[in-house]
Amino acid sequence: MIPGGGQPNMQQLLQQAQKMQQDLAQAQEELAATEVDGQAGGGLVKATVTGSGELRALEIDPKAVDPEDTETLADLIVAAVQAANENAQALQQEKLGPLAQGLGGGSGIPGLPF
Repeated sequence: MIPGGGQPNMQQLLQQAQKMQQDLAQAQEELAATEVDGQAGGGLVKATVTGSGELRALEIDPKAVDPEDTETLADLIVAAVQAANENAQALQQEKLGPLAQGLGGGSGIPGLPF
């Protein structure tokens, strides 16, 4: 016979939930402090974002600047930022994925980006 009528130890479950919440908060802090890059046009435009997706820096090689063709420059900027954000999402998966699995599978948890 299981002590307590087979019910899970609520104190133990609460402690596990609190630890997972602390681990998640720590991982989110690490993501906010980590910077990742993305580039376009063979490095003519480079974007730096945090692991949480905040744009921090944008570098544009003077060779990418053509006053007669600002559309191409705009496209390169968008592509570089998108590449940086894809790298940030990969980092989020790496840091938060195991924690989300511990919370019950990941994709259905509100507030998590995956």
